[in-house]
Amino acid sequence: MGYKLLFLSGLCAALAALPAHARQDDAAGYRAAAAKEALVKVGIHYRYGGASPEEGFDCSGLVAHVFERAWGISLPRRTAEQRSLGHAVKRGRMEPGDLVFYNTRNRPYSHVGIYLGDGVFVHAPRRGQRVRLENVDNPYWRARFDGARRLDPPTF
Repeated sequence: MGYKLLFLSGLCAALAALPAHARQDDAAGYRAAAAKEALVKVGIHYRYGGASPEEGFDCSGLVAHVFERAWGISLPRRTAEQRSLGHAVKRGRMEPGDLVFYNTRNRPYSHVGIYLGDGVFVHAPRRGQRVRLENVDNPYWRARFDGARRLDPPTF
């Protein structure tokens, strides 16, 4: 438990050091803003079909909400649609803000989260749970990994 608290405090400190607002000309800044927005959703209740902090989140609702807030863009609401956004990224090349997809219902790409860096992602797991952090190297998640996608920042 102590390791998790130490890790979380370090991750929070690192994300707090990121710029508050992403710059249009800085793709890494955009992705960092999405990761930071995702991190502040930790602890919010799960709700199937939910897409706001007030009502709760399901996995794809969390992703759509985070990118709406961080980037000002609307993403598709369903994981099946989100899986075709952006471009594929190899597991070893993931960066904060990348989408991570998992097979959690004997159906490829049935779950999505947002990678934060250092092997950690945030997601809305299931009924009765809250938005939380997980390690991509946890045996459960490693065995169910379907891929990662990197979204291109918006151009205005």
